[in-house]
Amino acid sequence: MAEPKTVDLMKVVKGEATPPNCDLTLQLDVRSAEDGLARGVWTVDEKFMNGNGVSMGGFLTSAADIMMAYAVASKIAEDQTFASVDIHTTFHRPVLIGTVEVEARVERLGRKMAYVVASLFQNDKKVGDVVSSVMILAK
Repeated sequence: MAEPKTVDLMKVVKGEATPPNCDLTLQLDVRSAEDGLARGVWTVDEKFMNGNGVSMGGFLTSAADIMMAYAVASKIAEDQTFASVDIHTTFHRPVLIGTVEVEARVERLGRKMAYVVASLFQNDKKVGDVVSSVMILAK
């Protein structure tokens, strides 16, 4: 099995690198990431729908997780990397076919841990909130 390719997320934001496969698979378009705040748009189509005709909750969590990675990447030093320790999602309403705006923000950044939050909106209504603890590591 091939070693996974690493991607500099800040180069993706600047248009200097191709997004990671997870971004492409989820159809998430990262619009900005600067000083701990990242924004993007998730395009939801029929492949994300469950048997009840709404998006499976794990996809919403994944969209938030991806944007939280960009938020953290915009705050840490070049000689650092990171990994999620936990993630918790609160669903407010179902996600339907269309677009979802995703905003992630680093609330607290310490030497070894970051606390990150994300909010997701569809048609100007909040569909979910996600919180995550992220471990900061040396490369």
